Amino acid sequence: MPELTPKRVLILGGAGMLASAWQRVLTARGIEHDLWARSDFDLTNPEHGKKITADWDLVVNCAAYTKVDLAEQEVSAAMQANGTAVGELAQRVRTLGSRLVHYSTDYVFDGRATSPYPVDAPIAPQSVYGRSKALGEQLVRDSGAASLILRTSWLYAPWGANFVRTIAGLLRTKPELKVVHDQRGRPSSCVQLAERSLGLVERGLNGTYHVTDAGECTWYEFAVAIRDTLGLQTPVHPVTTSEFPRPAPRPAYSVLDTSKTDAALGPAREWRSELEQVLAQAKW
Repeated sequence: MPELTPKRVLILGGAGMLASAWQRVLTARGIEHDLWARSDFDLTNPEHGKKITADWDLVVNCAAYTKVDLAEQEVSAAMQANGTAVGELAQRVRTLGSRLVHYSTDYVFDGRATSPYPVDAPIAPQSVYGRSKALGEQLVRDSGAASLILRTSWLYAPWGANFVRTIAGLLRTKPELKVVHDQRGRPSSCVQLAERSLGLVERGLNGTYHVTDAGECTWYEFAVAIRDTLGLQTPVHPVTTSEFPRPAPRPAYSVLDTSKTDAALGPAREWRSELEQVLAQAKW
């Protein structure tokens, strides 16, 4: 299959981890791109859609409402940013004849499975955040735009606010940590996610794919791996979700089946090797 490398890419959500990863990947590949933060493009401002022109043959939407717990109160804001506004963006992209990459989440599933969720598994979000992302998915599909909807989970990077950086900091400053051991999923290095997202674009693919690191773990196992990689001795204790109640329910099992993506691109790198790279590159 011939590669369809984009000529010029517009990245939305420029202040976030994933947008920064896209910028690094495109720079390394020598692909022209523009990075817009919320001050440049606000998904929820209908007038901002007019800023997007046919100058960009690929639009990558890394912008999202990601405050999972606050979304239980700010229902309208979450549904607008992750749902309605995404649909309007997709309509704009379709009108221009460009392509869209849009990111979704493991939270669109019910979290009750015992084996990895395939891309065509029934969705049943249990939180406002999950429902808002599910709405965004549906509106992208309904738009008729040439698009990739990429579900991912447990994002981390050497920069930004994420589990890896947070735990690394706590391991250095706290006498011990408690981390939940009854939520299982797949970590996703933002750099690998951006690389594999671009790979799917270059193969001219459309539709829904799952993109994560290879392997799976619980949050507790992830935290222990962070500690061991850093060579620290801080005790980490496994606890249950019920010991840390949150406004929004967390999926107990949200492992995404990435076989469709692996068939197109080959296997992803395993999360432990990605974690080592991220920790080696992080600035504290």
